[in-house]
Amino acid sequence: MAVTRHEALELRTEEQVVRVRQHARKWAAELGFSLVDQTKVVTAASELARNTVVYGGGGQVRFAALQEGVRRGLRLVFEDQGPGIADVELALRDGYTTGNGLGLGLGGAKRLVNEFEIESRPGRGTRITITRWK
Repeated sequence: MAVTRHEALELRTEEQVVRVRQHARKWAAELGFSLVDQTKVVTAASELARNTVVYGGGGQVRFAALQEGVRRGLRLVFEDQGPGIADVELALRDGYTTGNGLGLGLGGAKRLVNEFEIESRPGRGTRITITRWK
């Protein structure tokens, strides 16, 4: 699998969350994703960007355009050095929340993409990698 393009954005404010959404839509459109798939990527990116700011204390997101044979994909890696997630399995369950939300964020983001990987250690931060293929 080849990375054909990449970019990193700082993620510390709500305004930067909006910028991540805009970038996700732009990249997905440039890769030829359908409107439905663009919306899925943007929705997942929005949730994970917001979590990075609110729960992780800020961090960064890295975008990568992927090429694997004729298949094209978009990978986003969200990373923070925040408090981490003590129980990842619990955090992925619908209805679980540490805030005031509905508890659909992580699990919902996972359902919107083709590949989802989460690495988190308490006191060391969290890294979530999502990939959507066209």
